[in-house]
Amino acid sequence: ILKEISMGMYTLNMNMAYQDDVMGIYEGLTSTTQKIYKSSTLYLLEKGILTLPPKVTMPKSSEFIESKNYLNGFNPFNDKRALNDIELGYLHHGIETNNIGMQLITGFAQCAEDKEVKQYFVKGKELAKKQIKVFGDILLESDVQFSATSGSTVTTSKVAPFSQKLMMFCIYLLNGFGIVGSSFGTIFSLRKDLSMKTALIAKDIYFYADEGVKIMIKNGWLEEPPQMEDRPNLIKE
Repeated sequence: ILKEISMGMYTLNMNMAYQDDVMGIYEGLTSTTQKIYKSSTLYLLEKGILTLPPKVTMPKSSEFIESKNYLNGFNPFNDKRALNDIELGYLHHGIETNNIGMQLITGFAQCAEDKEVKQYFVKGKELAKKQIKVFGDILLESDVQFSATSGSTVTTSKVAPFSQKLMMFCIYLLNGFGIVGSSFGTIFSLRKDLSMKTALIAKDIYFYADEGVKIMIKNGWLEEPPQMEDRPNLIKE
C-alpha cells in the first residue's frame, strides 16, 4: 500500500517538475516503485496473504449506455442495476486497504503513549470499520461475495516499534490515499447512490485527517514546506 501511495505521489510531483534532472529523479523513483510493488504483490499472492478480487464474466462485445436509468440508485421502488467492473474494483480495493489499515492503526493505538494520539488512532480504527461495512454492504446487495482479508492479526505487544511522530505521519499518508481513493469512486461511479456514499466517506476522512494534522502541529511533528515570499508583509515593512 505504501508503494501504491508512492506511485501516485511521484507521478503528481513529476507533473509539477520542469527541470530535466528533477523529472529524471521522479522517473527513476516511479520505475523502482513499480518494480517493488509488482514483487510485493506477487509475493503476497504466492503466500496466500493477498486475495484476488471477485471474478467477473468477460464481455463478448462493447456496449453503450442507452438510458439515464443507468445512473439511478436512490429510488427504493426501482431495481438497482448490477455493479460495473470499475465500481466493483474500487469497492474491493477499499475493503482491502481498510482491512490492512484497521490492523495497522489498532497496533498503533496499543503502543501509543500520548493519550490524545491513542484516542486519535482508536477513532481511525472505527472509521476504517465504517468504510468496510459500507463497501461490504454494497457488494452483498449486489450478490457479490466479499473476499478481501487482512492476512494478519495484531499481537498483544504494547512496545512501540517506532516513534509516535512516525506513526502519525504514516496515518497522515494513508488519509491522503483514502481521500484520493474515495474521490476516484465518486467520480467514476455511474450509480448515484454509490457516488453519494463515497463522497460522504471522503468527507469523513478529510475531517479525520485535519484532526491529525492539528495533533502533529501541536507536538512539533509536521515540517513546514518551503513557501513563497510574503509580498504584502514585505511591502508594509
